[in-house]
Amino acid sequence: MASPTARSAESASSSTEPAPPPAPGADQYPALDFANSAIALPGGQFTDFLGTPAAANRWLTERDLAPADSGLQEMCTAQLRTLREQIRSLLAARLDGCAPPASALAALNEALTRAPAASLLHWDRARGMYRAASHPTTQIVEHALATLAADAAALLTGPDAERLTACGSPPCNRYLLRHGRRHWCSTRCGDRARAARAYARRTRQKTA
Repeated sequence: MASPTARSAESASSSTEPAPPPAPGADQYPALDFANSAIALPGGQFTDFLGTPAAANRWLTERDLAPADSGLQEMCTAQLRTLREQIRSLLAARLDGCAPPASALAALNEALTRAPAASLLHWDRARGMYRAASHPTTQIVEHALATLAADAAALLTGPDAERLTACGSPPCNRYLLRHGRRHWCSTRCGDRARAARAYARRTRQKTA
């Protein structure tokens, strides 16, 4: 059976419920935001911000990882979704304290070496000298993959890795950086978790 994330990627399904705000830490680590770009919502619904080439292009553009007119195709979009799943595998392994899948390590390292990290120096009469990555679409995606892979590696090996946790409010599948004892990625998830606990208490009292 396909995973929820895989199903949402295949169908680009979306929910009528608005997407939650970025999880704590996602503004600091684009790779965390990337890992959370397919969101499981109540009622078996999903929102996938990489579900279509146009959606993926918009997601990259909003994070300065690609120009708005990149013209992503499905092949490039599928590469993004694949790396997302591998990064999620690495995050899950870090939380579980177990060895990460070899395939996930290989995928991340491959992405790291796909493109140089530095933008190139250019010049034109109107702008003068400036730096930009002016590449064909496939190379634009390779630069985005390399940037996201490098950020994921920095998160997993840096001091903030100790704060990494998963949202404790099913069915949410997002990761976050913990602040204090908080294990929820949003106020909405926290409210849902508290409501679920209150319902469970009432149910136990009725059956006691």
